[in-house]
Amino acid sequence: MGGFLGLIAELGTSQKQLALSLLKTPHSIKTLNHLKSLHVHLLRTGLHQSSFAVGNFITHCATLGLMGYATQLFDNMFEPNSFVWNTMIRGFQQNQEPRNALLYFDRMRVQYVKPDRFTYPFIVRACTDLMDFCGGLCVHGQLFKFGVALDVFVGTSMIEFYSGFGDMKLAKDVFDELIVKDTVAWTAVISGFVNNGGDMERARELFDKMPNKDVVVWNTMISGYVKVRDVEVAKMLFDRAPVKDILMYNTILGGYARNGDMEVMLWFFNDMPKRDLVSWNTVIGGFVRCRRISEAMKHFHQMQMENVNPNEVTVVSILSACAQVGALDMGKWLHSCIDRSKLGLNVVVETALVDMYSKCGDLESAQYVFDKMLERDAVAWNAMIIGFSLNGQSRNALEFFYRMKNEAVMPNDVTILGVLCACVHAGLVDEGQKFFDSMSQELGLTPKLEHYGCMVDLLGRAGLLDKAYDLIQSMPLAPHTGVWGALLGACKIHGNVELAERAIEHLIQLDPEDGGYLAIMSNIYANAGRWNDVAKLRKWVKQKGICKLRGCSSIEIDGEIHEFGVEEKIHPRAKEIYDMIDEIYERLRLAGHVASTNEVYFDVEEEEKEKALFFHSEKMAVAFGLIATEKSTVIRVTKNLRICADCHAAIKLISQIFNREIVIRDRSLFHHFKGGSCSCGDYW
Repeated sequence: MGGFLGLIAELGTSQKQLALSLLKTPHSIKTLNHLKSLHVHLLRTGLHQSSFAVGNFITHCATLGLMGYATQLFDNMFEPNSFVWNTMIRGFQQNQEPRNALLYFDRMRVQYVKPDRFTYPFIVRACTDLMDFCGGLCVHGQLFKFGVALDVFVGTSMIEFYSGFGDMKLAKDVFDELIVKDTVAWTAVISGFVNNGGDMERARELFDKMPNKDVVVWNTMISGYVKVRDVEVAKMLFDRAPVKDILMYNTILGGYARNGDMEVMLWFFNDMPKRDLVSWNTVIGGFVRCRRISEAMKHFHQMQMENVNPNEVTVVSILSACAQVGALDMGKWLHSCIDRSKLGLNVVVETALVDMYSKCGDLESAQYVFDKMLERDAVAWNAMIIGFSLNGQSRNALEFFYRMKNEAVMPNDVTILGVLCACVHAGLVDEGQKFFDSMSQELGLTPKLEHYGCMVDLLGRAGLLDKAYDLIQSMPLAPHTGVWGALLGACKIHGNVELAERAIEHLIQLDPEDGGYLAIMSNIYANAGRWNDVAKLRKWVKQKGICKLRGCSSIEIDGEIHEFGVEEKIHPRAKEIYDMIDEIYERLRLAGHVASTNEVYFDVEEEEKEKALFFHSEKMAVAFGLIATEKSTVIRVTKNLRICADCHAAIKLISQIFNREIVIRDRSLFHHFKGGSCSCGDYW
């Protein structure tokens, strides 16, 4: 017999001393068998009635999560003192058993054992855990009765209690009554003001009065200013802090990232004396949120070169980046890295993989990952349903919705949004209406603006413009730009100028700086031959200085993201790209393609109109894909705006002429072009 059990068996005349020594030594008792062996020895030596021995034994039970075993020993004591009672109460609280902590507190008082300054902090925390404000008030009243109300240890627990319930007046009253205020008490009340509505003015007043500031309170204040997006003041405090730890550096770094101050963030990051995984994740996540994907990828590779191992947060950020720009090759490489690494797959990472593959247009891989998942929550199902919807596979989206319900996973508002989008892309008006009605009638969900926007889009695209407008008029919510924008888009499809003018009036009021809607209205006028109205609108837009979002397309080649704007000539292979565009249009002309120039400026010659269409960003990206990839490679392009009618018609023919599969993901849908046809069925 060796180890702990052997030591117990060999205890001689100094049995009690050795047993007590083991009880006082942290982590000396590691298993249930150790506890049982020591318990037997306590019974043999009579130490099972020693408050000191039993109290320490209970501490070991609490550490191992064995409060049931502690209870057996405790209940056999004749007269446990306050130390033993406190140890039991603390053990229950540490093991997330607040009700038992309060139960033993009540038993303690019934036994006429007086609570002390070590009892109450754990009782107050138990009330906090149970969200029992009235119970906490009663405990506060008892503090005066037992003479511990002014104890700094007890007082700090009451400050934290009231702060947790958002009652900073009572928290501040407790703080003011304390005769002795240590650093922890100061930090507790300052944290309360920071965390309750970000009252940085009150927090700053106390902070400036605080006599001895440690690194914790400096971090609290700096974090508070970052939360209220006042990074300038946060940086000022950072510069003043006498001691700076990695948490403080990461807080400032995160503030720059959340505010989109990427150049300042990068300068600060490069100047940091030490960087940990959180630092790298902050920078990578910041670039991803700002859609600066190439820089996010660059820092991900740099992170690995510096032997910093990624974690779940890193992986999800990079997968999100791949999804944004359609970087399928990078996503596949990352998937293989995840499989090889010690990260292990969990529902969050697997869902991010499903989302990445779906948004890169590779539904086969997305479904492969989904089918292998051991645990699938609503978020995972939503990723698959939305993936099918985006890729024009509406029937598969609806099938997965029914599967989800059959597997007893409760749909949420995001699920219904994905289902409605599937109905929009397939023109399934009756099905869409049924799903929309089921939100409140069957699922107990309240439709949001996005759901109304989908319904307006669904009805409008189907030509039911009056119904779409009536739905907007009957909405219980004030329509936002998405709702009116859907109606405007439908008016463009069906040439309804009058209703479009009503929609644009609301859009101008809601978002006067968005030139995209005004461009659509201009095109509606142009398609109707109302060139005077086109001229008036464009003159007004020019006077107001309103700009339309610049069209941009990206394509991934050999793990590198290439971005194209309209008629840009800055790419290293620009001459080859322009030569390919010339070849494309010559072959399109021979195939009988006639450019759709209705929506190009009316005061431009017809030849110039057609030339302007040549250099739309998605066509330039496709041209680059044709010269930079093997003939068997699928060309995958991501565009930030909706694909125009001419590009859609042209790329259908390009897929046939060049015998290439081309996938374009625009702002609302995937277009899988193959053999001269598109997966959307020309309904987008």
